[in-house]
Amino acid sequence: MSDFLGLFSDDKSQNPESNQNTETTLNNQNNQNDGTLQLHKEELDINKNSVDAGEVVISKDVIEESKTVDVPVLHEEVVITRTPLNNEQSDSTSISQETIHIPVSQEQVEVNKYTVATEEISASKRKVEETQQVQETLKREEAHVNTTGSVNIVDESGVTDINNS
Repeated sequence: MSDFLGLFSDDKSQNPESNQNTETTLNNQNNQNDGTLQLHKEELDINKNSVDAGEVVISKDVIEESKTVDVPVLHEEVVITRTPLNNEQSDSTSISQETIHIPVSQEQVEVNKYTVATEEISASKRKVEETQQVQETLKREEAHVNTTGSVNIVDESGVTDINNS
C-alpha cells in the first residue's frame, strides 16, 4: 500500500522529515498569500466633572440715614385778661396779698426706635441644564488597494469600490 501512496504523493510519505518541511513551506506560502489589515478609528469618550465655579455670599450692611419728622405738639399758654370793675364795692374787708397758681403743661416729644422686618432674602441652588457644544478632531484609518498588472479583486463585503468604502 505504501507503493500506491507513493505513486500519488510524490514521495512525500517515504521521507517523513521531507514531508514536514514541505508542509511548513506550503503554510508559509499560504501566509504570504493571505493577509489581514485592521483599520482603526478614534471615538469620543465624553465625561463630565463637577468643578467649583465660584460662590455667592449674601450679607447685610447697616446704613444710617438721618430722618426729619414734623411732630405737632401742644402746649398751654396762660392768658391774662384784665377787666376794669368800675370801682364797685368789694365783699372783702381787708386788703391782703393773694397768689394764684396755674399749672401749665406742654407735650414733649419722646423718640423711641423699634425694629421691623422689611424684607426677607432667601437663597437656594437649582440645577439648570444647558447644551454645550464640544468640537474635536477624530482620526480614522482607511484602506487603499493598489494593483499592479492584471489583477482581479473580488470584494465579498458587497462594496463595489473598495477605495471609497
